[in-house]
Amino acid sequence: MNAALKPLILIVEDEGDLVTLLKYNLEKEGFRVMSAADGEEALLLANEQTPHLVLLDWMLPLMSGLEVCRQLRRNPKTRDIPVIMLTARGEETDKVRGLNSGADDYISKPFSPTELVARIRAVLRRASPGLAEELLRFSDIVMDLAAHRVRRAGRDVHLGPTEFRLLRHFMQHPGRVFSREQLLDVVWGHDVYVEPRTVDVHIRRLRKALNNDDEEADLIRTVRSAGYALDQKSA
Repeated sequence: MNAALKPLILIVEDEGDLVTLLKYNLEKEGFRVMSAADGEEALLLANEQTPHLVLLDWMLPLMSGLEVCRQLRRNPKTRDIPVIMLTARGEETDKVRGLNSGADDYISKPFSPTELVARIRAVLRRASPGLAEELLRFSDIVMDLAAHRVRRAGRDVHLGPTEFRLLRHFMQHPGRVFSREQLLDVVWGHDVYVEPRTVDVHIRRLRKALNNDDEEADLIRTVRSAGYALDQKSA
């Protein structure tokens, strides 16, 4: 891809080691990267260079990430830039505050670079479909939406239509737990009556196909009384 066409990511983070790690992983995945160590610098850079997405730390010197997000949303030039909040705060109320301030997504520290890249691609896909690839990636799974094809560690994974839709939804929202009812709405539709336990059947089929009969790590995590998630912690 021409360098000018690569999505530009603005990292707003005051921890130098984390910035270095993020830059390395994002550039390896084909993104251009710039960084700011505080909120004021971030607002200047965003206004001057209009990044395609902002990775914004909650705790910053001079100005909080929440305030940076609010100011980005007030400025006509930057109000449509997608924002992913990076936060050590895991409480539900804090996540709601982040989203209410205008953030498009949040990810709690510590996080895996693989999950972060997947989240970035998902947010970019929603915000700028022309920028995002027709490929979804998580761990060693690659999903080609245009060719309707899935590969894991280089081998083809054969999925039925329902398993394909399930996996696509998980890969667009890595790390998030979805209840059976939420998966029914997304994958089967609001107007179709299907027993919740039907989800379990298709999850088993998806696991079997992805894991090559238990030869590979299981990336689908079962959360008791809650649902399922695509998560490397389950491996």
